[in-house]
Amino acid sequence: VIGVMASSPHLNSDWMSMLCPQLWDLPLHHLSIPGSRDTMTYCLSRKSPISHSESRLLQVLGKVLPCVTLPMVLRWSITQTLDVTEQLDAGVRYLDLCIAHMPGGSEKNLHFVHKVYSTALVEDTLTDISEWLQKHPQEVIILACRHFEDMTPHLHEYLVTCIQNIFGDMLCPRGEVPTLRQLWARGQQVLVSYEHEGSVRRHRELWPGVPCWWADQVNTKALISYLERMKSCGRPGGLFAAGVNLTGHLTYVLAHLSRSLSQVTLAGLPMLTAWVREQCPGSGSRCTNIIAGDFVGAGSFVCDVIALNWKLLRS
Repeated sequence: VIGVMASSPHLNSDWMSMLCPQLWDLPLHHLSIPGSRDTMTYCLSRKSPISHSESRLLQVLGKVLPCVTLPMVLRWSITQTLDVTEQLDAGVRYLDLCIAHMPGGSEKNLHFVHKVYSTALVEDTLTDISEWLQKHPQEVIILACRHFEDMTPHLHEYLVTCIQNIFGDMLCPRGEVPTLRQLWARGQQVLVSYEHEGSVRRHRELWPGVPCWWADQVNTKALISYLERMKSCGRPGGLFAAGVNLTGHLTYVLAHLSRSLSQVTLAGLPMLTAWVREQCPGSGSRCTNIIAGDFVGAGSFVCDVIALNWKLLRS
């Protein structure tokens, strides 16, 4: 099965339902789930204004020397080339959505942001995700809504209402972390991690933000060294109500790993995958949770993460 996934990435569009039935009864935080960091950066463009949260100097340079400033900013802002449905087809199940209200836009005009505002609107993108899920009824995704910028309480309520209206019964309310089989039985496909405590308190459909380790490393050896140091300090703290933590024990965010798209960088993936496998306890009771990276369409990144789930059966 792993060989099929590696040779035909498009088959990853239904990888959860293709898992061994023994894995269908494990809570989600026992599985390895591939994710994309700054999911929506593929729709940044030179016509997009620089984020209001960036330095005043950078914003001024963006207006005075846009032909120089914007290409430089975009070079470090764009971390994905596949659009959101292509990422889902590739097997990504954790979407990192940084959301902002763009100054000067209409009252409820919400965009995605990563140094630069996206051309895509949040409501349109959520609709695209919902339509994809309807075509893949046994796939489950985690929407990580975070890094909110210029969001008033009113805008948070508007965004939550959009999420409720678009996904409806697909939403899994917070509580005990479910298994795939439980989610399929309920017709639920979406868990929303939302980094705004007030909204989470008001809405059961929202789970608190997923904790993570921010490595910010290009070199694989440096990344592994960082993860080793962090592991010695303990796992990220649980942020969920009543001690319920969606990721359970550990979230790895593998930033910049494939930024250069060079063979040298991609050659580091087997080393990283081998390290992650070593973290799986021999009992097979837990795996590595969410592994998110840049340029998820490059190399075999998503396939490598999916393959980690089969480690549970061999443990």
